[in-house]
Amino acid sequence: MRMIDWVDGTIRIIDQTRLPAEERVLFLSTINELAEAISSLRVRGAPALGVAGGLGVALAARRARENGEDVGETISPATSLLVSTRLTAVNLKWGIERIKKVYDPTRSRTVGEMIEHALTMVAEDEEVNRLIGEVGANLLTEGSRVLTHCNAGALACDAHGTALSIVEVAHRRGLVANVTATEIRPLLQGSRLTAWELKRMGAPYQVTIDSGAAGLIASGNIDVIVTEADRIATNGHVANKVGTYPLALAARANGVPFIVAAPSSTIDLETSDGVLSL
Repeated sequence: MRMIDWVDGTIRIIDQTRLPAEERVLFLSTINELAEAISSLRVRGAPALGVAGGLGVALAARRARENGEDVGETISPATSLLVSTRLTAVNLKWGIERIKKVYDPTRSRTVGEMIEHALTMVAEDEEVNRLIGEVGANLLTEGSRVLTHCNAGALACDAHGTALSIVEVAHRRGLVANVTATEIRPLLQGSRLTAWELKRMGAPYQVTIDSGAAGLIASGNIDVIVTEADRIATNGHVANKVGTYPLALAARANGVPFIVAAPSSTIDLETSDGVLSL
């Protein structure tokens, strides 16, 4: 099942705040419910937020049409609300703008076309993440001991994931000896979500405290680091979950490859450099 999808005129998500104790599925029928879900991290992860943004615009348009309201006047405040929920992941704004551009008040089917384009976005995200895994796994060798930071699996997308897509494919190929997930305080996305996903895929794993990751790298217990990104500038600077920067420094100091796995929607063409100052 996709982690986020369009089902019978609603947006279906897995409530990530309830994992791993409960796999609770939510059906969001209004833009306010979606905004709350993003703000409370019920749905999170840069690619997933891009999908959520696109589906959210389609949802707002559909509700406006059903209520006999002006679609164009409804979309504007809805998109402003969604953009305000998370400012770090550029994918959210990208998804919103992509579907918003489809709206044309001169065409009778414009709302239907917005929904169709949003569904295409969902399918594209799934395929892109699958390809990230296939390509990225080629960078790993047999017996790889992998470190991953935060959560970048299917929960952070609509399927497969980015960093964990690489781990998933490499695990299927028999290349992964062990995966170390950082716990990520205070919300424990690593120990709750990444560990849950690694267990489901059957990969051998362990969880380390955040402050212990650099020591593992320095001691020679990590062969490669794979993370996601919230935003990538045009010069290659990466903004990601707090704590990524010291891991990159430790990797460089100890000659450990550092891989950032992200779709093209994570690249912010309006930011040339200095993403770390955000």
